[in-house]
Amino acid sequence: MPRKEHILLLKQGIAPWNTWRMEHPNEQPDLKHASLVGIQLAGVYLHDENLIQSNLDKLQRTEAHRSQAIQDGTRAPDADLTHVNLTKVNLQDAILEGANLSDANLTWANLRGANLSGANMKHANLRRADLRYADLRDANLERADLRGADLTGARLHRCNLRKADLQNADLVGADFSESSLERAALCKSDLTKAVLTSANLVRADLKSAILDGADFQNANLKNANLAGARTERVLNMNTVTA
Repeated sequence: MPRKEHILLLKQGIAPWNTWRMEHPNEQPDLKHASLVGIQLAGVYLHDENLIQSNLDKLQRTEAHRSQAIQDGTRAPDADLTHVNLTKVNLQDAILEGANLSDANLTWANLRGANLSGANMKHANLRRADLRYADLRDANLERADLRGADLTGARLHRCNLRKADLQNADLVGADFSESSLERAALCKSDLTKAVLTSANLVRADLKSAILDGADFQNANLKNANLAGARTERVLNMNTVTA
């Protein structure tokens, strides 16, 4: 159970909480299983807080600092998480459907199996993030930084990845069907057995990418850079628009 005094202090507002945290740096707040619905956390200092299974539905947490927080099973549909710092956060299997994570820092975050369908992640920093088997259908990842991220088996159907940076990303078996990857950077990415049916890859940079077994049925690769790409057993290349 969460410590009652911690919840009451948090409800008093940003200034009282931050003052208390500064004055008690060695005391670890206990917010496990806490209901934080409606609590304004914009600017609240929550570094390393234990928030396992906290109820975060409809939280407003703009610029809240939660580096390395643990969020297994978190539910935060439609939450406003713009500009939030979630470096190395554990959000495995979290429900973040429709959440606003634009400009959020999610470097090295664990988002494996998370539901991010319809989420706004424009300009988000997802370098080295674990997004294996995540649901990113209809998500907006325009200009997102996904360098070195692991999206093995991720569902990215109808996803906006225009000008996203996916260099050196692991995209094995990912489903990009009907997605926009226009001008996306996919240099040295691994797209083995990825599904790219009807995807927009106009001017995408696929230099030195691994495309073994990828399905390009009805994909648009007009002016795409395929220099040095490995294309063994690529499927439906004859249907590509060039």
